[in-house]
Amino acid sequence: MTLFRPATPLMVRYAHYHRDRRNIATHLVGIPLIILAIGVLLLGPTWLVAGYTLTLAWALWGITSLWYLTRSNALLGVATSVVNGVLIAAAHEVPPLAQALGLAVWQAGLGLFFMGWVLQFIGHYFEGRKPAFVDDVVGLLVGPMFVVGEMLMGLGLLQKMRMDIERQAGATR
Repeated sequence: MTLFRPATPLMVRYAHYHRDRRNIATHLVGIPLIILAIGVLLLGPTWLVAGYTLTLAWALWGITSLWYLTRSNALLGVATSVVNGVLIAAAHEVPPLAQALGLAVWQAGLGLFFMGWVLQFIGHYFEGRKPAFVDDVVGLLVGPMFVVGEMLMGLGLLQKMRMDIERQAGATR
């Protein structure tokens, strides 16, 4: 099962479906929109835990962060967890905005989710390949890690991982 593989093999497998730069660009916007949307859709119910309000969004963030942090790449795991945490925090700020726009929170969440997936499918049209999660549902977890990894690689970090990806999945085009 690919769920418990280290980050590099997961990223290489995902990269096989994402070599077109236009596809990667759509993912850089679409995947964060989807994470934001999931956060919005999971704002309720809430629980009071040690004086803090816990939502399903934060619970899911905690579980997925644990997974990212155990994929054998500390930088990528921490960075993905932080980026996802910022998106979940932003999701908690959506209800007043939705209300100002005359939308229910669930409508705002579904709208963001839809926009994110439209971008994903546009990207895969350019790629000429189906999304990675169609062949392996773990791709739904790897997507956010891939986006953060692409950003880190763009900053000159994770160079060994970049070389492994390009050697095994090919260069971007």
